[in-house]
Amino acid sequence: MERSLLKLLGVAVTSAWLLSGCATGYLLENDVQSFVTAPPITAPMSYRFERLPSQQAPGQAQLEAWADPALHAAGLQRDDANPRYSVQVTGRLTPTLSPWADPWLWDGGWGMGFHHHGFGFGMGGPWGPFDTPWYHREVAVIVRELPSHRVVYETHATSDGPWLDNAAVFPAMFSAAMHGFPNPPPGPRRVDILIGGKTTS
Repeated sequence: MERSLLKLLGVAVTSAWLLSGCATGYLLENDVQSFVTAPPITAPMSYRFERLPSQQAPGQAQLEAWADPALHAAGLQRDDANPRYSVQVTGRLTPTLSPWADPWLWDGGWGMGFHHHGFGFGMGGPWGPFDTPWYHREVAVIVRELPSHRVVYETHATSDGPWLDNAAVFPAMFSAAMHGFPNPPPGPRRVDILIGGKTTS
Protein backbone atom coordinates (compact mmCIF):
# COMPACT_ATOMS: atom_id res chain seq x y z
CA MET A 1 0.00 0.00 0.00
CA GLU A 2 2.78 2.45 0.92
CA ARG A 3 4.61 1.70 -2.32
CA SER A 4 1.46 2.29 -4.36
CA LEU A 5 0.82 5.65 -2.69
CA LEU A 6 4.40 6.77 -3.31
CA LYS A 7 4.11 5.63 -6.88
CA LEU A 8 0.87 7.54 -7.50
CA LEU A 9 2.41 10.61 -5.88
CA GLY A 10 5.41 10.34 -8.17
CA VAL A 11 3.19 10.02 -11.25
CA ALA A 12 1.21 13.10 -10.17
CA VAL A 13 4.39 15.13 -9.63
CA THR A 14 5.89 14.05 -12.94
CA SER A 15 2.64 14.70 -14.81
CA ALA A 16 2.50 18.21 -13.39
CA TRP A 17 6.12 18.68 -14.43
CA LEU A 18 5.34 17.56 -17.98
CA LEU A 19 2.31 19.85 -18.26
CA SER A 20 4.28 22.77 -16.87
CA GLY A 21 7.14 22.06 -19.27
CA CYS A 22 4.86 21.99 -22.28
CA ALA A 23 3.59 25.46 -21.42
CA THR A 24 6.71 27.26 -20.24
CA GLY A 25 9.72 25.18 -21.31
CA TYR A 26 12.01 23.14 -19.11
CA LEU A 27 15.61 22.83 -18.02
CA LEU A 28 17.39 19.84 -19.49
CA GLU A 29 20.12 18.59 -17.15
CA ASN A 30 23.15 17.03 -18.85
CA ASP A 31 26.19 15.28 -17.44
CA VAL A 32 29.09 16.16 -19.74
CA GLN A 33 32.71 15.10 -20.02
CA SER A 34 35.15 16.20 -22.72
CA PHE A 35 38.68 15.16 -23.68
CA VAL A 36 41.26 17.18 -25.62
CA THR A 37 44.53 16.02 -27.14
CA ALA A 38 47.60 18.11 -27.95
CA PRO A 39 48.07 20.12 -30.06
CA PRO A 40 44.65 21.81 -29.60
CA ILE A 41 42.17 22.49 -32.37
CA THR A 42 42.86 25.73 -34.23
CA ALA A 43 41.24 27.70 -37.04
CA PRO A 44 40.16 27.15 -39.70
CA MET A 45 37.76 24.66 -38.10
CA SER A 46 36.14 23.30 -41.24
CA TYR A 47 34.66 19.80 -41.06
CA ARG A 48 32.69 17.09 -42.76
CA PHE A 49 30.68 14.33 -41.13
CA GLU A 50 32.25 10.88 -40.96
CA ARG A 51 30.22 7.69 -40.68
CA LEU A 52 31.12 4.19 -39.63
CA PRO A 53 29.88 1.29 -41.77
CA SER A 54 27.16 0.73 -39.15
CA GLN A 55 25.96 4.35 -39.47
CA GLN A 56 24.53 4.27 -42.99
CA ALA A 57 20.87 4.07 -41.91
CA PRO A 58 18.62 7.11 -42.61
CA GLY A 59 18.45 7.90 -38.90
CA GLN A 60 22.10 8.95 -38.93
CA ALA A 61 21.33 11.88 -41.23
CA GLN A 62 18.71 13.07 -38.75
CA LEU A 63 21.18 12.78 -35.89
CA GLU A 64 23.75 14.83 -37.82
CA ALA A 65 21.10 17.46 -38.57
CA TRP A 66 20.38 17.71 -34.84
CA ALA A 67 24.11 18.07 -34.08
CA ASP A 68 24.89 20.60 -36.84
CA PRO A 69 23.60 23.75 -35.06
CA ALA A 70 25.64 22.95 -31.93
CA LEU A 71 28.77 22.38 -34.01
CA HIS A 72 28.22 25.67 -35.84
CA ALA A 73 27.63 27.54 -32.56
CA ALA A 74 30.91 26.11 -31.24
CA GLY A 75 32.82 27.61 -34.20
CA LEU A 76 33.01 24.63 -36.54
CA GLN A 77 32.12 25.32 -40.18
CA ARG A 78 30.69 22.64 -42.47
CA ASP A 79 32.82 22.22 -45.60
CA ASP A 80 32.40 18.85 -47.29
CA ALA A 81 34.72 19.81 -50.16
CA ASN A 82 37.76 20.95 -48.19
CA PRO A 83 37.48 19.92 -44.53
CA ARG A 84 40.30 20.15 -42.03
CA TYR A 85 38.53 17.86 -39.57
CA SER A 86 36.00 15.05 -39.60
CA VAL A 87 33.19 14.81 -37.06
CA GLN A 88 31.47 11.61 -35.98
CA VAL A 89 28.27 11.86 -33.92
CA THR A 90 26.35 9.14 -32.11
CA GLY A 91 23.17 9.13 -30.07
CA ARG A 92 21.11 6.68 -28.08
CA LEU A 93 17.69 6.70 -26.42
CA THR A 94 16.83 3.94 -23.95
CA PRO A 95 13.51 3.56 -22.10
CA THR A 96 14.34 3.04 -18.44
CA LEU A 97 12.75 2.84 -15.02
CA SER A 98 11.29 6.09 -13.73
CA PRO A 99 12.62 7.19 -10.32
CA TRP A 100 8.96 7.21 -9.25
CA ALA A 101 8.26 3.67 -10.45
CA ASP A 102 7.60 0.72 -8.20
CA PRO A 103 10.13 -1.96 -9.26
CA TRP A 104 7.89 -4.65 -7.77
CA LEU A 105 5.06 -3.80 -10.18
CA TRP A 106 7.05 -3.87 -13.43
CA ASP A 107 5.03 -4.40 -16.61
CA GLY A 108 6.25 -4.79 -20.16
CA GLY A 109 5.34 -2.08 -22.62
CA TRP A 110 6.27 -0.44 -25.85
CA GLY A 111 9.54 1.44 -25.99
CA MET A 112 11.22 3.57 -28.62
CA GLY A 113 14.97 3.59 -29.12
CA PHE A 114 17.33 5.78 -31.09
CA HIS A 115 20.95 4.89 -31.70
CA HIS A 116 23.44 5.17 -34.51
CA HIS A 117 21.45 2.70 -36.61
CA GLY A 118 18.26 4.81 -36.43
CA PHE A 119 14.88 4.58 -34.73
CA GLY A 120 13.30 1.36 -33.56
CA PHE A 121 10.31 0.14 -31.59
CA GLY A 122 10.03 -2.95 -29.44
CA MET A 123 8.30 -4.62 -26.53
CA GLY A 124 9.71 -4.47 -23.05
CA GLY A 125 9.60 -0.82 -21.99
CA PRO A 126 10.14 -0.73 -18.21
CA TRP A 127 6.93 1.04 -17.25
CA GLY A 128 3.53 -0.18 -16.19
CA PRO A 129 0.08 1.34 -16.73
CA PHE A 130 0.55 3.85 -13.86
CA ASP A 131 4.13 4.87 -14.59
CA THR A 132 5.32 7.91 -16.48
CA PRO A 133 7.78 6.80 -19.18
CA TRP A 134 11.39 7.73 -18.44
CA TYR A 135 14.28 7.91 -20.90
CA HIS A 136 18.04 7.76 -20.71
CA ARG A 137 19.84 9.51 -23.57
CA GLU A 138 23.48 9.64 -24.59
CA VAL A 139 25.23 11.65 -27.30
CA ALA A 140 28.87 11.77 -28.32
CA VAL A 141 30.95 13.89 -30.70
CA ILE A 142 34.41 12.81 -31.90
CA VAL A 143 36.55 15.23 -33.93
CA ARG A 144 39.45 13.86 -35.97
CA GLU A 145 42.18 15.74 -37.78
CA LEU A 146 42.46 15.04 -41.50
CA PRO A 147 44.06 13.34 -43.28
CA SER A 148 45.68 11.52 -40.31
CA HIS A 149 42.31 10.74 -38.64
CA ARG A 150 43.94 11.44 -35.27
CA VAL A 151 41.32 12.10 -32.57
CA VAL A 152 41.75 15.68 -31.33
CA TYR A 153 38.49 16.15 -29.39
CA GLU A 154 35.97 13.82 -27.76
CA THR A 155 32.91 14.80 -25.77
CA HIS A 156 29.94 12.96 -24.24
CA ALA A 157 26.64 14.07 -22.70
CA THR A 158 24.01 12.00 -20.89
CA SER A 159 20.55 13.02 -19.68
CA ASP A 160 17.58 11.34 -18.00
CA GLY A 161 13.97 12.49 -17.91
CA PRO A 162 10.39 12.05 -19.12
CA TRP A 163 10.77 14.13 -22.28
CA LEU A 164 10.10 12.34 -25.58
CA ASP A 165 10.53 15.40 -27.81
CA ASN A 166 13.60 14.12 -29.62
CA ALA A 167 13.70 17.06 -32.02
CA ALA A 168 14.23 19.40 -29.04
CA VAL A 169 16.14 17.20 -26.60
CA PHE A 170 18.86 15.81 -28.87
CA PRO A 171 19.93 19.23 -30.26
CA ALA A 172 20.04 20.56 -26.68
CA MET A 173 22.20 17.63 -25.63
CA PHE A 174 24.64 18.27 -28.47
CA SER A 175 24.80 21.90 -27.36
CA ALA A 176 25.65 20.71 -23.85
CA ALA A 177 28.27 18.29 -25.19
CA MET A 178 29.97 21.07 -27.18
CA HIS A 179 29.90 23.55 -24.29
CA GLY A 180 33.40 24.94 -23.73
CA PHE A 181 34.77 23.74 -27.09
CA PRO A 182 37.65 23.71 -27.93
CA ASN A 183 38.99 24.27 -24.38
CA PRO A 184 36.50 22.67 -21.97
CA PRO A 185 37.11 22.39 -18.22
CA PRO A 186 38.61 19.07 -17.13
CA GLY A 187 36.57 16.32 -15.54
CA PRO A 188 32.82 15.63 -15.40
CA ARG A 189 30.51 18.66 -15.22
CA ARG A 190 26.83 19.56 -15.31
CA VAL A 191 25.57 21.63 -18.24
CA ASP A 192 21.91 22.68 -18.13
CA ILE A 193 20.15 23.79 -21.31
CA LEU A 194 16.84 25.65 -21.23
CA ILE A 195 14.38 24.30 -23.77
CA GLY A 196 11.72 26.98 -24.15
CA GLY A 197 8.29 27.20 -25.66
CA LYS A 198 5.75 24.51 -26.22
CA THR A 199 7.12 21.01 -26.66
CA THR A 200 5.57 18.20 -28.69
CA SER A 201 5.82 14.47 -28.31
